[in-house]
Amino acid sequence: MLTGISIRNFRAFRSFELGFDPTVNILVGDNDAGKSTILEAIGLALTGRLRGRVFSQELSPFLFHQGAVKDYLHALRNGAVDARPPEIIIDLFLADTPESAALRGTNNLRKADHAGVRIRAYLNPDFAPEYEEFIKDPSQVQLIPTEYYRVDWLGFSGNGITFRSVPATASLIDASNIQLQSGVDYYLNRIISQNLEAGQRVGLTRAYRNLQQEFTNDDAIRKINEELRGAPREVSDRELTLGIDLSHRASWENSLVPHLDELPFQYVGKGEQSTLKILLALNKQVTDAHILLVEEPENHLSFPNLGRLVKKIGDKCAGKQVFITTHSSFVLNKLGLDNLVLLTADGGFRLDQLSSDTRDYFRKLSGYDTLRVVLARRSILVEGPSDELVVQRAYLDRHGRLPSEDGVDVINIRGLSFKRFLDIAALLPRNQVAVVTDNDGKDAAAVRGKYAAYTSKPNIKVYVGEDKAFKTLEPQLLNANNLVLLNRVLGTTFSSSQDLLDYMKNKKTTVALAIFDGETITMPEYIRDAVA
Repeated sequence: MLTGISIRNFRAFRSFELGFDPTVNILVGDNDAGKSTILEAIGLALTGRLRGRVFSQELSPFLFHQGAVKDYLHALRNGAVDARPPEIIIDLFLADTPESAALRGTNNLRKADHAGVRIRAYLNPDFAPEYEEFIKDPSQVQLIPTEYYRVDWLGFSGNGITFRSVPATASLIDASNIQLQSGVDYYLNRIISQNLEAGQRVGLTRAYRNLQQEFTNDDAIRKINEELRGAPREVSDRELTLGIDLSHRASWENSLVPHLDELPFQYVGKGEQSTLKILLALNKQVTDAHILLVEEPENHLSFPNLGRLVKKIGDKCAGKQVFITTHSSFVLNKLGLDNLVLLTADGGFRLDQLSSDTRDYFRKLSGYDTLRVVLARRSILVEGPSDELVVQRAYLDRHGRLPSEDGVDVINIRGLSFKRFLDIAALLPRNQVAVVTDNDGKDAAAVRGKYAAYTSKPNIKVYVGEDKAFKTLEPQLLNANNLVLLNRVLGTTFSSSQDLLDYMKNKKTTVALAIFDGETITMPEYIRDAVA
């Protein structure tokens, strides 16, 4: 199993460190945060290959971190004597086992005595004269000169390695990238082949060859070939007949097509294709440590099918180390918030410090949008849909645009589970989280006191109506505005404040929608403070 990774100057990461959970690692983050890069880096370090080709053949200036490239070009053009082109380094740390002992050493970025593998792309000293000639005119250097680079694939021992040297194997499953070849894509073909025992493969090959020979012996084909033998030989003096290719190129691996409910695989829906690929990989048996890399399993799947797939992933991943990238709160909640890694350019934040109660709460009620509070740099938590609409309108009045346009997420937590979400927010100091709640007839100080353990964190604040005579949102709105204005906004004609308040309580969402769409009103002070 893998215990951690260090990355320098590869894609999104200039300097990145992350420890791994031995069972499940759920990688989440904003777009371009580096989720897919982590999977790619793991595969690259384990195999020495990128996109199926040796890394030295795939090395490109655009694989380097752009900040490192800019710094190099700037130093070069300013005559810095130590201007050296950046290196790509990926160090993958393996668990200490007898199988990994030969890979142990200190040849890694941490300088730790540990087992692991390293892939490094750097300026080849053998090309030093050519490189020095190339940079004599720095203004002409626009990209990293990768043609002068060398790639080393080493153990932490410092010795060169091959694929057989690495005791861990990995399967990368990108279910969204389905490319069909000869009826079935290469990836699925490979998995099917690896799941068959040697005797089964021999039997399948023999049966397929028998079918090929039966084609030639068919009466209809014999008659056709007799006609062809008697045809004029205008091009060649040899007899022309029809038959099936019996060479290795026409083996069953390249010709047979898997069927689901008698439909060829390529004609089945993409959701079913995605599910099948993932489950085939989960079922694949290997004798060595196995690492499963899954790219966004929610792609192409309906909610019920995703539920079934996630359950199977959870059931079948015992004994394997799983890395999953996702944008789905359902996947996250079901597989466990304690396995979450929030990726940023600087590193990964783990939520493994969550209490077992909170982890179980979200696992059982997996529909909660926990990823929204994880990913949003600023969140406003509200109790229900009416609060959500009113807070959004208050933000629009204050800033001239909706919260989503500023990357602010107003989240309806559907009840009184604020503390569960705040357990998450407390572990993410960069995420600003505000709670907007009713006082329910209690002193505002007492309400805030319930959240004292959280508001001691600088990123968490609680906003509540100060006057306990106005228990919920509707009386707070009525108190902040006059009867005439609210009647006009709501399209009502009530003559007493009590009648209007009764209507507002009975039609909470209708009232909130009218306020959201209507003319500007005065928002309660605690809501104004929350959206400031």
